[in-house]
Amino acid sequence: MESQDSRQKLVAGAADMIRRRGLNATSVRELAKYAHAPLGSTYHYFPGGKTQLATEAVTFAGDLTATALARELENGPVEGLRAFLRMWRKVVVDSDFQAGCPVLAVSVEDLAEADAAPHQAAATAFTRWTNLLTASLRTHGADPADAARTATLIVAAVEGSVAICRAERSAAALDRIGEKLDTIVEYAIGRTHHTP
Repeated sequence: MESQDSRQKLVAGAADMIRRRGLNATSVRELAKYAHAPLGSTYHYFPGGKTQLATEAVTFAGDLTATALARELENGPVEGLRAFLRMWRKVVVDSDFQAGCPVLAVSVEDLAEADAAPHQAAATAFTRWTNLLTASLRTHGADPADAARTATLIVAAVEGSVAICRAERSAAALDRIGEKLDTIVEYAIGRTHHTP
Protein backbone atom coordinates (compact mmCIF):
# COMPACT_ATOMS: atom_id res chain seq x y z
CA MET A 1 0.00 0.00 0.00
CA GLU A 2 2.81 2.40 0.88
CA SER A 3 4.51 1.75 -2.46
CA GLN A 4 1.22 2.48 -4.25
CA ASP A 5 0.90 5.74 -2.28
CA SER A 6 4.49 6.70 -3.15
CA ARG A 7 3.88 5.94 -6.82
CA GLN A 8 0.64 7.94 -6.84
CA LYS A 9 2.40 10.86 -5.14
CA LEU A 10 4.95 10.90 -7.95
CA VAL A 11 2.21 10.84 -10.61
CA ALA A 12 0.32 13.70 -8.92
CA GLY A 13 3.57 15.64 -8.50
CA ALA A 14 4.39 15.19 -12.18
CA ALA A 15 0.94 16.46 -13.16
CA ASP A 16 1.45 19.53 -10.99
CA MET A 17 4.93 20.26 -12.36
CA ILE A 18 3.76 19.80 -15.96
CA ARG A 19 0.82 22.16 -15.50
CA ARG A 20 3.23 24.79 -14.19
CA ARG A 21 6.34 24.28 -16.35
CA GLY A 22 5.40 22.12 -19.31
CA LEU A 23 6.80 18.71 -20.08
CA ASN A 24 10.13 19.59 -21.68
CA ALA A 25 11.09 21.75 -18.70
CA THR A 26 10.34 18.96 -16.21
CA SER A 27 13.04 16.38 -15.50
CA VAL A 28 12.71 13.12 -13.58
CA ARG A 29 15.40 14.32 -11.16
CA GLU A 30 13.50 17.55 -10.41
CA LEU A 31 10.28 15.63 -10.05
CA ALA A 32 11.79 13.21 -7.53
CA LYS A 33 13.03 16.19 -5.53
CA TYR A 34 9.63 17.92 -5.80
CA ALA A 35 7.85 14.77 -4.56
CA HIS A 36 10.47 14.17 -1.83
CA ALA A 37 11.24 10.75 -3.35
CA PRO A 38 14.59 9.08 -3.98
CA LEU A 39 15.57 9.24 -7.64
CA GLY A 40 16.11 5.47 -7.68
CA SER A 41 12.55 4.77 -6.56
CA THR A 42 11.24 7.04 -9.29
CA TYR A 43 12.95 4.90 -11.93
CA HIS A 44 11.80 1.77 -10.07
CA TYR A 45 8.14 2.83 -10.37
CA PHE A 46 8.56 4.23 -13.87
CA PRO A 47 11.08 2.09 -15.79
CA GLY A 48 9.95 3.89 -18.95
CA GLY A 49 11.38 7.10 -17.49
CA LYS A 50 10.01 10.53 -18.18
CA THR A 51 7.73 9.37 -21.02
CA GLN A 52 5.96 6.82 -18.83
CA LEU A 53 5.67 9.22 -15.91
CA ALA A 54 4.33 12.03 -18.11
CA THR A 55 1.81 9.69 -19.73
CA GLU A 56 0.53 8.57 -16.36
CA ALA A 57 0.45 12.15 -15.07
CA VAL A 58 -1.66 13.28 -18.03
CA THR A 59 -3.96 10.27 -17.63
CA PHE A 60 -4.28 11.05 -13.90
CA ALA A 61 -5.15 14.71 -14.58
CA GLY A 62 -7.56 13.76 -17.35
CA ASP A 63 -9.30 11.24 -15.10
CA LEU A 64 -9.62 13.72 -12.21
CA THR A 65 -11.19 16.29 -14.50
CA ALA A 66 -13.48 13.72 -16.13
CA THR A 67 -14.68 12.48 -12.74
CA ALA A 68 -15.45 16.00 -11.55
CA LEU A 69 -17.13 16.89 -14.84
CA ALA A 70 -19.26 13.72 -14.87
CA ARG A 71 -20.42 14.43 -11.31
CA GLU A 72 -21.41 18.00 -12.18
CA LEU A 73 -23.11 17.00 -15.44
CA GLU A 74 -25.59 14.94 -13.41
CA ASN A 75 -27.23 18.32 -12.79
CA GLY A 76 -27.40 19.02 -16.53
CA PRO A 77 -25.11 20.59 -19.13
CA VAL A 78 -25.55 24.21 -18.03
CA GLU A 79 -24.64 23.41 -14.44
CA GLY A 80 -21.86 21.09 -15.63
CA LEU A 81 -20.39 23.84 -17.79
CA ARG A 82 -20.50 26.34 -14.95
CA ALA A 83 -18.75 23.90 -12.60
CA PHE A 84 -16.11 23.14 -15.26
CA LEU A 85 -15.41 26.86 -15.61
CA ARG A 86 -15.29 27.37 -11.82
CA MET A 87 -12.83 24.50 -11.49
CA TRP A 88 -10.40 25.98 -14.05
CA ARG A 89 -10.83 29.48 -12.66
CA LYS A 90 -9.87 28.17 -9.22
CA VAL A 91 -6.77 26.44 -10.67
CA VAL A 92 -5.42 29.58 -12.33
CA VAL A 93 -6.36 32.02 -9.56
CA ASP A 94 -5.20 29.83 -6.65
CA SER A 95 -1.84 29.27 -8.35
CA ASP A 96 -1.41 33.02 -8.97
CA PHE A 97 -1.68 32.25 -12.70
CA GLN A 98 1.33 29.92 -12.58
CA ALA A 99 -0.61 26.69 -13.27
CA GLY A 100 -2.80 25.66 -16.13
CA CYS A 101 -3.89 22.33 -17.53
CA PRO A 102 -1.27 19.55 -17.74
CA VAL A 103 -3.24 17.94 -20.57
CA LEU A 104 -2.97 21.11 -22.66
CA ALA A 105 0.66 21.64 -21.63
CA VAL A 106 1.66 18.21 -22.94
CA SER A 107 -0.47 18.43 -26.08
CA VAL A 108 1.42 21.49 -27.34
CA GLU A 109 4.90 20.13 -26.60
CA ASP A 110 7.13 19.02 -29.45
CA LEU A 111 7.84 15.35 -28.70
CA ALA A 112 9.79 12.76 -30.65
CA GLU A 113 7.62 10.08 -32.25
CA ALA A 114 9.10 7.50 -29.88
CA ASP A 115 7.85 9.62 -26.96
CA ALA A 116 4.34 10.15 -28.36
CA ALA A 117 2.49 8.38 -25.53
CA PRO A 118 1.90 11.61 -23.54
CA HIS A 119 0.29 13.15 -26.65
CA GLN A 120 -1.96 10.10 -26.98
CA ALA A 121 -2.93 10.39 -23.31
CA ALA A 122 -3.78 14.07 -23.87
CA ALA A 123 -5.92 13.23 -26.90
CA THR A 124 -7.73 10.58 -24.86
CA ALA A 125 -8.43 13.07 -22.06
CA PHE A 126 -9.79 15.70 -24.44
CA THR A 127 -11.96 13.09 -26.16
CA ARG A 128 -13.31 11.84 -22.85
CA TRP A 129 -14.25 15.35 -21.67
CA THR A 130 -15.87 16.10 -25.03
CA ASN A 131 -17.82 12.84 -24.97
CA LEU A 132 -19.11 13.53 -21.45
CA LEU A 133 -20.34 16.96 -22.51
CA THR A 134 -21.80 15.61 -25.76
CA ALA A 135 -23.76 12.93 -23.94
CA SER A 136 -25.15 15.42 -21.43
CA LEU A 137 -26.17 17.84 -24.16
CA ARG A 138 -27.89 15.06 -26.12
CA THR A 139 -29.66 13.77 -23.01
CA HIS A 140 -31.02 17.25 -22.40
CA GLY A 141 -32.38 17.77 -25.91
CA ALA A 142 -29.53 18.95 -28.11
CA ASP A 143 -29.34 17.74 -31.69
CA PRO A 144 -26.71 14.94 -31.80
CA ALA A 145 -24.44 16.65 -34.34
CA ASP A 146 -24.80 20.02 -32.65
CA ALA A 147 -24.10 18.43 -29.26
CA ALA A 148 -20.71 17.16 -30.49
CA ARG A 149 -19.82 20.53 -32.02
CA THR A 150 -20.88 22.41 -28.88
CA ALA A 151 -18.94 20.04 -26.61
CA THR A 152 -15.81 20.46 -28.72
CA LEU A 153 -16.25 24.24 -28.61
CA ILE A 154 -16.55 24.13 -24.80
CA VAL A 155 -13.37 22.10 -24.31
CA ALA A 156 -11.39 24.18 -26.82
CA ALA A 157 -12.64 27.50 -25.44
CA VAL A 158 -11.97 26.59 -21.82
CA GLU A 159 -8.49 25.22 -22.53
CA GLY A 160 -7.59 28.22 -24.67
CA SER A 161 -8.88 30.70 -22.14
CA VAL A 162 -6.86 29.02 -19.36
CA ALA A 163 -3.75 29.75 -21.44
CA ILE A 164 -4.87 33.35 -21.98
CA CYS A 165 -5.52 33.76 -18.23
CA ARG A 166 -1.97 32.65 -17.46
CA ALA A 167 -0.50 35.04 -20.03
CA GLU A 168 -2.62 37.99 -18.93
CA ARG A 169 -2.48 37.11 -15.22
CA SER A 170 -6.21 37.65 -15.06
CA ALA A 171 -9.30 35.42 -15.00
CA ALA A 172 -11.16 37.77 -17.33
CA ALA A 173 -10.89 35.50 -20.38
CA LEU A 174 -12.51 32.60 -18.53
CA ASP A 175 -15.26 34.87 -17.25
CA ARG A 176 -15.98 36.22 -20.72
CA ILE A 177 -16.12 32.85 -22.44
CA GLY A 178 -18.22 31.50 -19.56
CA GLU A 179 -20.97 33.97 -20.29
CA LYS A 180 -20.99 33.16 -23.99
CA LEU A 181 -20.76 29.39 -23.53
CA ASP A 182 -23.66 29.51 -21.11
CA THR A 183 -25.81 31.10 -23.80
CA ILE A 184 -24.64 28.61 -26.43
CA VAL A 185 -25.40 25.61 -24.20
CA GLU A 186 -28.84 26.90 -23.29
CA TYR A 187 -29.59 27.44 -26.97
CA ALA A 188 -28.29 23.98 -27.89
CA ILE A 189 -30.63 22.25 -25.43
CA GLY A 190 -33.59 24.30 -26.54
CA ARG A 191 -33.79 26.82 -23.74
CA THR A 192 -34.39 30.31 -24.99
CA HIS A 193 -31.96 32.81 -23.61
CA HIS A 194 -33.05 36.40 -23.83
CA THR A 195 -30.83 39.30 -22.96
CA PRO A 196 -32.88 42.00 -21.20
